[in-house]
Amino acid sequence: AGQKNNAPGASRVVARRMAVRGRRSKRGSRSPEHQNATAVQEEPENKLEGKGRPDRPIHRVRDSLLSSTSGFQNYRGLLNDCILLLVLSNARNIISNVLKYGLLVNPLQWGRLAVDLNNVPSYWLLLGSSVFVLIALKLEQAASKGLVSQGVLLTLHTINLIILLTTPVVIVFTFDAGLVGRFCALGWYTVLLMKLVSYIQVNSWCRRTSLKNKKTLSSADGANTDSVGANTDDSIGANTDGVSANTGENTPGLVMYPNNLNVKDLVYFLAAPTLCYELNFPRIPRIRKIFLLRRTLEAVFLINVVLAIVQQWLVPTAFNSLKPFKEMDYPLMVERILILAGPNHLMWLLSFYFFFHSYMNILGELLRFGDRQFYKDWWNSDTIRHFWSSWNIPVHRFALRHIYTPIVELGYSQTVAVITVFLLSAFFHEYVVSISLRMVRTWAFVAMVSQVPLGILTSLSFMRGQIGNVVVWISIVLGQPTAIMMYFHDYNWFHPIPSNNATVV
Repeated sequence: AGQKNNAPGASRVVARRMAVRGRRSKRGSRSPEHQNATAVQEEPENKLEGKGRPDRPIHRVRDSLLSSTSGFQNYRGLLNDCILLLVLSNARNIISNVLKYGLLVNPLQWGRLAVDLNNVPSYWLLLGSSVFVLIALKLEQAASKGLVSQGVLLTLHTINLIILLTTPVVIVFTFDAGLVGRFCALGWYTVLLMKLVSYIQVNSWCRRTSLKNKKTLSSADGANTDSVGANTDDSIGANTDGVSANTGENTPGLVMYPNNLNVKDLVYFLAAPTLCYELNFPRIPRIRKIFLLRRTLEAVFLINVVLAIVQQWLVPTAFNSLKPFKEMDYPLMVERILILAGPNHLMWLLSFYFFFHSYMNILGELLRFGDRQFYKDWWNSDTIRHFWSSWNIPVHRFALRHIYTPIVELGYSQTVAVITVFLLSAFFHEYVVSISLRMVRTWAFVAMVSQVPLGILTSLSFMRGQIGNVVVWISIVLGQPTAIMMYFHDYNWFHPIPSNNATVV
């Protein structure tokens, strides 16, 4: 009888527990804001549980909101506070800089740098690069007709690329070209080298596939060899979502090798925002005028802001760092690097947005180039390897397709392939910087090579996540101003710059 009388009470307890579990599961699927509101609303309910007790209890088992076990996730107010502190601290630095140096921003000097007659040798370099492009095209056309063997073709291409790489070095050290012009010329020649390597390698893949298909068809049924190449398998790297490349053909469809070997197709590739060649690039149906206008206004605004930061903030700070670096005053050197880190990082972020979002999208829109993935979420990178594979997608794709994968296919390990990619990247970073400054230094090379052990460190299990992301940001924020200080000190040693010309530099 006692068990029968207790049965209704036990069933009520079980029902109450199931209801509590149901409410908890519902709270787990709600937003953090709704969870917080629900927790507040439950407070009176918990108080009612102690109703009838003489001490009127109000306490229960709860975690502090800032504890990881609390489940609380709404830190929007603290984020706003951090943003406010960041704005206030930078506003103070801006006011202090203007009070100390005066207003140094002079847009007229930016225009004079562009039309400076000292940049004439650099302009000739830019125009002369078309010679190497035409040589590569003519060699590929000859190879498609069977006029040169693969060995001779490879030798001639190698000679052409070596001359392309050394010509800017000779011109820069022979003629006294302007610094801005030298940087532009060296940057373009580096990009052109990668584009031609991709162009040569992709056409080589297509040529081998075409010859293989010819042999297969000839041995099978003696089909007409002129029709070989009509199969889409010959279009190595083609995207079936794309349309016909600019070959001048009236019929739509995929372009096949060797119909792609013409000036129009190659010029389109050289202008496109990519380093990897394809016979058929994905294209959008039309140019979006509003989108193009927005990116253009962004680009004009950002380039002016970046130049203002350089002129008002970076150059005076760099000049003030010369004395501590000459005297090897380490505490003052660290202080100068930290002062430079803020404006340099802001300039770097704005430059990233200008180049990889505004400028690259302008090119893509004008050319109706469909693939606009120029970057990924590199800001969330918790390893150095993830950062380098996500912040500059065109270079990453080139390195993966034309350096890393061929090395692995030759039987070498992935570690050897990764180290090779970093060494080549370090070389070209140093090539652009040192040759432009007309002095041979290794700071950029060392900085890039140091990414290898840092990448190994951040790949360890205990470094993944939040800690690894902080390490990546520290390497960016502090590594760049340190390299700038080293190059500026060495450049002033070889080419002394009067302090009154700081705004011109």
